[in-house]
Amino acid sequence: EGLTTMAAPVNITDPSLKAIIDSNHSDPFSYLGPHRLEGTDEIVVRAFLPQADSVELLPAGDGAQPVKMEKTHEAGFFEAHPGAVDWPYVYRLRLNFGDHSWEIEDPYRFGSGLGDIDLHLLAEGSHHRTYEKLGAQLVEHDGVKGVRFAVWAPNARRVAVVGDFNSWDGRRHPMRVHFGCGIWEIFIPGVEDGAHYKFEIKNQDDVLLPLKSDPYAFYMQQSPGTASIVYDSSKFVWSDEEWMARRGDAAKREAPISIYEVHLGSWKRNGEEGDRSYSYLELADDLVSYVKEMGFTHIELLPVSEYPFDGSWGYQPIGLFAPTSRFGPPDDFRAFVDKCHKAGIGVILDWVVGHFPKDEHGLARFDGSYLYEHEDPRLGQHQDWGTLIYNFARAEVSNYLLANALYWMDKFHIDGLRVDAVASMLYLDYSREEGQWVPNEYGGNENLAAIAFLKRMNELVYGLYPGCFTVAEESTAWPMVSKPTDMGGLGFGYKWNMGWMNDTLEYISKEAVHRKYHHDALTFSLLYAFSENFMLPLSHDEVVHGKNSLLGRMPGDRWQQFANLRLYLAYMFAHPGKKLLFMGDEIGQSDEWDHTKSVQWEQLADPMHLGLQQLVRDLNRVYRDYPALHGLDCEPEGFSWIDCSDKEQSIISFIRRSQDPKDFVVFVCNFTPVVREHYELGVPRPGAYSEIFNSDSPQYHGSGVSNGVAVEAYVNPKHGQPCSLRLTIPPLAAVLLRPQDMLIG
Repeated sequence: EGLTTMAAPVNITDPSLKAIIDSNHSDPFSYLGPHRLEGTDEIVVRAFLPQADSVELLPAGDGAQPVKMEKTHEAGFFEAHPGAVDWPYVYRLRLNFGDHSWEIEDPYRFGSGLGDIDLHLLAEGSHHRTYEKLGAQLVEHDGVKGVRFAVWAPNARRVAVVGDFNSWDGRRHPMRVHFGCGIWEIFIPGVEDGAHYKFEIKNQDDVLLPLKSDPYAFYMQQSPGTASIVYDSSKFVWSDEEWMARRGDAAKREAPISIYEVHLGSWKRNGEEGDRSYSYLELADDLVSYVKEMGFTHIELLPVSEYPFDGSWGYQPIGLFAPTSRFGPPDDFRAFVDKCHKAGIGVILDWVVGHFPKDEHGLARFDGSYLYEHEDPRLGQHQDWGTLIYNFARAEVSNYLLANALYWMDKFHIDGLRVDAVASMLYLDYSREEGQWVPNEYGGNENLAAIAFLKRMNELVYGLYPGCFTVAEESTAWPMVSKPTDMGGLGFGYKWNMGWMNDTLEYISKEAVHRKYHHDALTFSLLYAFSENFMLPLSHDEVVHGKNSLLGRMPGDRWQQFANLRLYLAYMFAHPGKKLLFMGDEIGQSDEWDHTKSVQWEQLADPMHLGLQQLVRDLNRVYRDYPALHGLDCEPEGFSWIDCSDKEQSIISFIRRSQDPKDFVVFVCNFTPVVREHYELGVPRPGAYSEIFNSDSPQYHGSGVSNGVAVEAYVNPKHGQPCSLRLTIPPLAAVLLRPQDMLIG
């Protein structure tokens, strides 16, 4: 009753209608929704609604009468001719199925939500806030709330959104394409926060691809689920203003930077609930308070971008914009970062852009073509990991990754990125034999596109987020990794010193009696220590795959193992460079790291483990409190040898200085289990010196050999210094000394 039927017969052989019904139409907005009839003021409204038996068109406006739409094809195609009406034509649809009736907005009456400038920048590959335009954006369009879906798939024949809001039916929401940039887009009214979705893509050969997750998904199902999830990122309220205002001070080369590297899934597990991992919110309480109490300045997280395989530890991500849902939703991760910042702790993410996995729901052959990756396997596949390499030469691909770097800093207040496997990005012949790689245009092995990408990434990070910093895991002698790009460098803030790590771990693992034959391995790093802004890493990579734990790599009996590890960590903290220590190493965990198990916290019941933990806590305090140990970490003026040549006794000694040349500490190490008494050591000035740190202290469960309250330096030139100290050097121990009149507190 009250319905007006106005319909014209439609030719079922109409190719556009057939393409819609067959889910083959590449431009559905040209046919569905409201359209003016050629040469008239009248319009036609077409809708494909296979979920309905009948449909009524409900025009907006007072007194407007419903119009019954004619079902012109049994598959669910409906059409109405409302006559001559105002444009744009605003209406709703009432769907009837059996005894059920409901109203919807027609997605095909809405125009594009992407402006000309956005489309131009997306086509150009220079839109650095793509995460605000692509993916699933909760928006209000012409006064109607819903989600705008947009995805880059330039070589697709047809793209549709499927999800729990349309019964995963690819026929119901085919998208419009912007041919100039290859972006497919649709606004679907009524879709809400929490909806699950994917993209259904047909390639140019009319082959339906496996459903694809959204490359810009902000939230994803836990593995083995692969759906993307609509997420409202606007609700979280930050409370870290104080940190954000001053965080740049914590990133400077002259600042103390001591990083605690953490795998969130195995730092601590709940044994009372099936040995599950802690959530982001639980970690925000326990992990943050622990790191603060231990004195670390930053937490570095193994990759948190969503990944399908637990055994990859996150290093094969498939959702770069989605914090893994293993530990909670994105806002819970924000709460974790917020809690870190309120505790004065920075957060660094491991960022993996050197490769991505081949999982069929991911980026591989995303639109049926080699889109994100290279077609040539000599360029596009990693030999070691069985993964795919991004095509950095394609502007849209580089833009996708650059936007991701900025996204973490913009939307999650992340303070730094440690870029994984930089060497694999820089070299075209990385881990490849002759004939397995393609030289660059100049015949060299440098990946010019990847180099340009890394430089641009660093320029953007430091230009847009000057309080943040970047770190390169780069294992070769590539020059100027941490120099500015305008000087010809790659532009990173810091570089991992892999040479120091390899040499010193090999040295410390040798029996003390043999160390004098390998003394150079201990001292060689100082020949290049200031060629880059170095960070000294004892990372997760050094305690897996049969390498043993740090403690397990130390020689000697149990006491000597702990003494060696205490000595080694003290040497790291006194050596020039910022510090990084993987979780569990600070307590001398016995077993090597297992991502399925918790750190062996129960071992703290043993005084030896507890003593090592106290040592690391004190090292962080001394490193932070004394500018001589950090102020010139990256400058040659901050270091000078006292004696690097006493290989017979396996002793080294040096001076660390701050920006104030009168401010210094003296460091001496004994890498043998023999107490060295009356050891004469040159120092810069006379007077009383006190031990500010001794790794052999009883509180660390050492043997307690020390130099007492003070030791007097007298005028007697030694080691190129004007004065001398006569010391007792503890066994397998490090001692830091400072003139008494320069002591803090």
